[in-house]
Amino acid sequence: MAKRQDTKKFFENLSGAGKSIGVLTSGGDAQGMNAAVRAVVRMGIYVGAKVYFVHEGYQGMVDGGDNIEEASWESVSSMLQVGGTVIGSARCKEFRSHEGRLKAAHHLVQRDITNLCVIGGDGSLTGANLFREEWSGLLEELVQQGLIDEEAAQNNSELHIVGMVGSIDNDFCGTDMTIGTDSALHRIIEVVDAIMTTAQSHQRTFVLEVMGRHCGYLALVSALACGADWVLIPEMPPEDGWEEQMCQKLSENRADKKRLNIIIVAEGAIDSHNKPITTDHIKELVVSCLGFDTRVTILGHVQRGGTPSAFDRILASRMGVEAVLALLEASASTPACVVSLCGNQAVRLPLMECVQMTQDVQKAMDEKNFEEAVRLRGRSFENNLNTYKLLSYRKADSELPNSSFNVAVLNVGAPAAGMNAAVRSAVRVGITEGHKMFAVNDGFEGFYKGQIKEIKWGDVGGWTGQGGSILGTKRTLPAKHLDKIAEQIRIHNINALLVIGGFEAFECLLQLYEARTSHEDFCIPMCVLPATISNNVPGTDLSIGADTSLNAIVEVSICVCQTCDRIKQSASGTKRRVFIIETMGGYCGYLASVGGLAAGADAVYIYEEPFDIRDLQSNVEHLTEKMKTGIQRGLVLRNENSNENFTTDFIYQLYSEEGKGVFDCRKNVLGHMQQGGAPSPFDRNFGTKIAAKAIQWISRKLKDSYKEGRVFANTEDTACLLGMRRRAMVFQPVVQLKDQTDFIHRIPKEQWWLKLRPLMKILAKYKTSYDVSDSGQLEHVTRVRPKKVD
Repeated sequence: MAKRQDTKKFFENLSGAGKSIGVLTSGGDAQGMNAAVRAVVRMGIYVGAKVYFVHEGYQGMVDGGDNIEEASWESVSSMLQVGGTVIGSARCKEFRSHEGRLKAAHHLVQRDITNLCVIGGDGSLTGANLFREEWSGLLEELVQQGLIDEEAAQNNSELHIVGMVGSIDNDFCGTDMTIGTDSALHRIIEVVDAIMTTAQSHQRTFVLEVMGRHCGYLALVSALACGADWVLIPEMPPEDGWEEQMCQKLSENRADKKRLNIIIVAEGAIDSHNKPITTDHIKELVVSCLGFDTRVTILGHVQRGGTPSAFDRILASRMGVEAVLALLEASASTPACVVSLCGNQAVRLPLMECVQMTQDVQKAMDEKNFEEAVRLRGRSFENNLNTYKLLSYRKADSELPNSSFNVAVLNVGAPAAGMNAAVRSAVRVGITEGHKMFAVNDGFEGFYKGQIKEIKWGDVGGWTGQGGSILGTKRTLPAKHLDKIAEQIRIHNINALLVIGGFEAFECLLQLYEARTSHEDFCIPMCVLPATISNNVPGTDLSIGADTSLNAIVEVSICVCQTCDRIKQSASGTKRRVFIIETMGGYCGYLASVGGLAAGADAVYIYEEPFDIRDLQSNVEHLTEKMKTGIQRGLVLRNENSNENFTTDFIYQLYSEEGKGVFDCRKNVLGHMQQGGAPSPFDRNFGTKIAAKAIQWISRKLKDSYKEGRVFANTEDTACLLGMRRRAMVFQPVVQLKDQTDFIHRIPKEQWWLKLRPLMKILAKYKTSYDVSDSGQLEHVTRVRPKKVD
């Protein structure tokens, strides 16, 4: 499919007029399914198609009748924040039979539904593909039986299938994340954080069983996110003698004055002889060998419950829109596809290629070829596993490589949730690499004052779940203190620098790089990791801390919806309300825009997209019309620096005046609550992995630049920023990022998330152009591992 640059022409070509789309959820429920259904319905209606709910999954398709119901724009209102699946899901034995599929085909043809969007696991998607392959034969049978005529068969001759994977286990190959996984991790981490407080009080060991009968993703990532002592997953069975090794590690951790132990077990965990490893067995082992007070917690279906996270809402919304585009573009020769996530990009992959690879994983595990199973799981799983191995066990000094290098770590800028996880990972990976690690307190202000001390393995225990910055962070730039900083580098013999922070961190590294000509002490490998809630650092799509802040916005939106529900149920049930919320972000509208997409906002005001009084008036009128439909609430987000004159108070007063008699208004300035609190699982995991990668890069650069008994690194590629760019983590010289940066407003000149704004507007029922030049082309599943990008 050639890329289209003319968006208006693109929408004309992809008109949904005369087409009908059926959307169903099948298999186990997952948080975020409702967001996907909402996106499919609204995007389908937006392009002029009819969209139908298929209630109760394939069972509803087989039973027909009221189970297949036309959806309206309002029928998916207030679905974003609801867990599970509103349209229902069920296992259907009848659909597995030819007779059942014949009934389903008849019920679809009756409504001219020839486009199906299936949200479920690999079993549900495999069933959809079989249905598509049999479609022409099923229509012939229906004609022969006199249930439909030849004209109906001809008008419905092609069935198009697009899948989205809804599974909390993240067990489907071809996508980095499935809908529901991030929310399940939120439930797990909430429990772990709660357990940690009671475990520390009593010096207890807790054994947690999490879901994952065939896939250990939840167990693995939650172990990384909470710094668990031990994890057991089906893809990595422990070698014989693991019991002694585990008990030894638990004992060593207690000897280091750690008051609790956490062991995480996937429900499908096995040993090297394919024998199940149960939580009760582990408890008995710890009690008998160590005598530790041990408790077992089995999380069960609590992992499927609750409201979806910001990540899942955004992922499901993006996938739902992409699924509709894929259906409209499909032809008779197009294979059934699945919409997947690769890095930060939505891609389309042939459904059966992904299903085949998923089945190959199980086959490899059955044959005890676990390395192959991990490789087939994909790069996301493999990266998590490699990072866990790096951090999982503290080697004895005699086992460490002989490095003799000193590496300093510091935080710069405003605090961001996930900074501490990144510092912990950097320190421990650095020690594993043989380096001596130094912590700098209070950023470069502390650096030039000499607030530098060695930091060891045990010093960073328990840091992953801590918000803010334990090291302390300041906005001070180094330019005015170069001589003193250079002196401290000499005093402590610092050979490399890792800076974790926001826009100031990028500026700091740029200043140090440019000072190399006058200060040889700065000719050392230096790397910056973006960590800021504003997500305004050039060179990266995502920053540590932004996900936690998005969840803060989502939590406020949930309160908004609950408030509206209470109003609806009260005596004054006709009252309608619009909430105006101010977010942080400086001049960067990322939090407001992406938070608006996750929260289902009606309007979002940002600096990057100038607006005037006519736009404000248009938005008020739009909300007025919306309230006439019976919808009770409106949500408007404003980035703090979006406009110096159209302040939050001004917008609040304008909406209040213009909405008189139709709705009333409330305002909320979120402020620094977006910076606080415990980091989300995504930020813990992202910070942990990106810091590990940075330290490994530093190790390579130290080795390459060590000549004649000293480190000397003065090339551009030795002062880099590590960021996520579309599909890959990339090291980019900071000096090359200068031209991509608006230093006055402290934002990148080009920001990928601006392409999501039309999507948000479409889902809020605004007519707008939508740039789909990056829309997913049908690709193939990659089985050969691509070369790493340095």
